[in-house]
Amino acid sequence: MVLSMSIDPGTILSFVLFIVLLICSGLLSSSEVAFFSISVTNLEELKEERTHSAQRILHLLDRPGTLLATILISNNFVNVSIIIVSEFLLRSLLPVMTCVGWAEWIILHIGSLGFSNESLGKALHFTISVVGVTMILVLMGEILPKIYARLNVIPLARSMSRSLIILSKVFRPITAIMVNWTDVLEKRIARHRVEEGPSSSEINSAIDLTVSNGKHTIKEVDILKRIVQFADVTAKQIMRPRTDIVAVDFDAPYSDLLHIVRDSGYSRIPVYEEDLDHIQGVVYTKDLIGYLQEAPDFQWQSLVRTEVLYIPESKKINDLLKEFQTERRHIGIVVDEYGGTAGLVTLEDIMEEIVGEIKDEFDDEVEVNFQKLDERNYLFEGKTLINDVCRIIGIDVSTFEEARDDADSLAGLVLELAGIIPRRDTVVDFNGYIFRVTKVNKKRIEEIKLTLPENG
Repeated sequence: MVLSMSIDPGTILSFVLFIVLLICSGLLSSSEVAFFSISVTNLEELKEERTHSAQRILHLLDRPGTLLATILISNNFVNVSIIIVSEFLLRSLLPVMTCVGWAEWIILHIGSLGFSNESLGKALHFTISVVGVTMILVLMGEILPKIYARLNVIPLARSMSRSLIILSKVFRPITAIMVNWTDVLEKRIARHRVEEGPSSSEINSAIDLTVSNGKHTIKEVDILKRIVQFADVTAKQIMRPRTDIVAVDFDAPYSDLLHIVRDSGYSRIPVYEEDLDHIQGVVYTKDLIGYLQEAPDFQWQSLVRTEVLYIPESKKINDLLKEFQTERRHIGIVVDEYGGTAGLVTLEDIMEEIVGEIKDEFDDEVEVNFQKLDERNYLFEGKTLINDVCRIIGIDVSTFEEARDDADSLAGLVLELAGIIPRRDTVVDFNGYIFRVTKVNKKRIEEIKLTLPENG
């Protein structure tokens, strides 16, 4: 079996053309990486240079869609040309009859494999052509040039800028059609697409995978997760409920006001008339400092600030934070759908949704009353907020989202699950979490025992 190759001027020219086209393919592939890897810092440096190459780069980057289309169209033309030239080159260097001769040897020593000499020879020639050209194109036209481009972004962009401007002019009719068609298609897809980002649970999983599990990062992970959920939290979920609001009657004597201020330790006290549904304003503790020695009949009502910020229960706390900043307020009254007072929310409550509990020298050591019986069992007051329960037992605040409906407290969650006002020792199960009512009166659930799932 003799391998016969005829080297004629046409073959040599084809080989040279093949090498030139391969170099062009590599340059185009590398220029794509180079131009779209230019950082903001590099852009600022190029703007200050005032050189011709810098101006060309900036001009090309002003129209990224056109630039990308030019590179892709040019590269496709070059790659198609490479395939055509390589086919001619292979037929000259490796004739089909040579592959037929190899096929005869394979059939003679291995077997026919169900092929004739000619069909097997053509299959071998086609396989060598496809595999060989593909490997050369991928390696020399894609991988190596792009690796080089990553390491030489600006120099490569400079050297290719002039060529790409020429190519953009040559292919302008085609690129214009492609860019316009892409814009139209993108707008149509955007119009019919439902904007739906990743869920908070998916983002939380990504945070757990991204951040290391060292002890020093636990608080950082918790803050990141709180930020993710921040926009989904409503005023109703973080407010102090109506029953826990510390307020003073507008007609109360000055001594009663001072007594409330001393006992509560709050810097701002809501003032109501008749009941909490008629809030008249807020009295600031700092405004009382200059009047501490006044007589018991002192008319403190003149110190009440009547500007009251009313907040609907459904208001998102990210919007509420902006409103607090704009209005320069630190406290707001949460109202229900009928205009009645549902609760009270402060700037501190909002910030605690990100950084966790903020305690000062006047706060009790523990604000949420609970008892940890063992690793799986906890005892909570019924009025404890669901968000606080989730943080204490170390689970995601969205764990009970499916069942809570409008409930914000643990007692409200149990009422939603039970469907009735439960009796003492009533047990409710939700996805492995066992709620046992341990104390209840005619009006509300006072105490609940929570048992975590065995794998929780």
